[in-house]
Amino acid sequence: MSDPLDARWRAAHTLRAPHRLGFVLAMLLLVSSAMWWVVVQLDRVSTVVALPYAMSPSLVHGAVMSFGFIPLFFSGFMFTAGPKWLDVTPPSVRQLLTPLLLQAGGWWLWLAGAHLDVRIALFGLTLATLGLIWVSGLFWQLIWRSPALDRVHAMVVGVGCVLGCVSLLGVALAMVLDAPEFATACVLTGLWGFIVVGYVAVAHRMIPFFTSSALPMMVAWRPFWMLWLMLATTFLEVVAVWVELSGLADGAAGATWMGLRGSLELAAGTVLLWLAWVWGLVQSLKNRLLAMLHIGFVWLALALLLSGASQWLGVSSGIPALGLGPMHALSMGCLASLMLAMVTRVSCAHSGRALHADKLIWSLFWLLQLTTVMRIAADAYPSLANGLLLPAALLWGGVMSVWGVHLGNWYGRVRTDGRPG
Repeated sequence: MSDPLDARWRAAHTLRAPHRLGFVLAMLLLVSSAMWWVVVQLDRVSTVVALPYAMSPSLVHGAVMSFGFIPLFFSGFMFTAGPKWLDVTPPSVRQLLTPLLLQAGGWWLWLAGAHLDVRIALFGLTLATLGLIWVSGLFWQLIWRSPALDRVHAMVVGVGCVLGCVSLLGVALAMVLDAPEFATACVLTGLWGFIVVGYVAVAHRMIPFFTSSALPMMVAWRPFWMLWLMLATTFLEVVAVWVELSGLADGAAGATWMGLRGSLELAAGTVLLWLAWVWGLVQSLKNRLLAMLHIGFVWLALALLLSGASQWLGVSSGIPALGLGPMHALSMGCLASLMLAMVTRVSCAHSGRALHADKLIWSLFWLLQLTTVMRIAADAYPSLANGLLLPAALLWGGVMSVWGVHLGNWYGRVRTDGRPG
């Protein structure tokens, strides 16, 4: 058992394992960016705050929500599970310290520069990009050294990291050129080509494994054609970003493009909904932590179905009918739900605790679902937006803050079972 004299929270304990450092920095950035967004939403409906703006807060929000805390969570997972996948020795936590601090510090400067000076934001973005390139290089070193026969999932994650680095460089270039539409396209490219690619690779490998481990009657079924389908879907979304930015879908071609894109998204969403069922969605409801993973994956299917419906409903007007609703189904419904589930699971396993979602985590998860529905409703019904956006931001900030404090309390303490790590 752990030494009770060493039971206090200590910053030095966050350097005991890669997931501790990556996760604690991610939590700090997640909570601070969530609180920043609450203040921005308050500023939009009140004259009390009166924030100055050096940049579009929407671009700042999109970038930090896509490239800020999630890659830090990725790093904690990549250098905890990744070496086991690849049968290699992981880098030391000290090797990860500088690049992870560059990322976290860079994104805090990005948020500050959004209000003070665009040059501060650009400097912060440069630091964050350097940190991501550094971490990606370390992960590719593991792949190159690996003797494992199956390196597919790790290589998919690695390729996603490369696209993420390229996308961030594109955002920086767009800022220099004062091209906000190009910057937004690069953010969306990174979201689909880096973040979602990483998520689907981990989901394909881990959800069937976790399900079969917790529910012995379930078989770990994960054919690779399903992975290729999910990756093809992310490729479609990346292509869509640039087709629409280029103007190729304007005019007479717009209706054809929207119908084609919508049809492909509806088809992909239907297949993924079927996959969620086959993977044991109903059976997973007996286990809270497992259910969180499965419900998060269902949101990926729902996001595609919503996007497909949005495209078809908007064919006559030339504008997707549901606005950013499908994007928030993806980011809040899928990515945030899976983040909450996966990070909680890893944190339990590597702190010596049982793999169990307690009442607090379970309640936070369902509050996140409510927040997601509110945010989608604000997009689907613009007349309700003024009454929903601030409450949704407050709920998001509250959920993430409570979760961050709850799990962050573990990262600075020794394991409850006294084991190293």
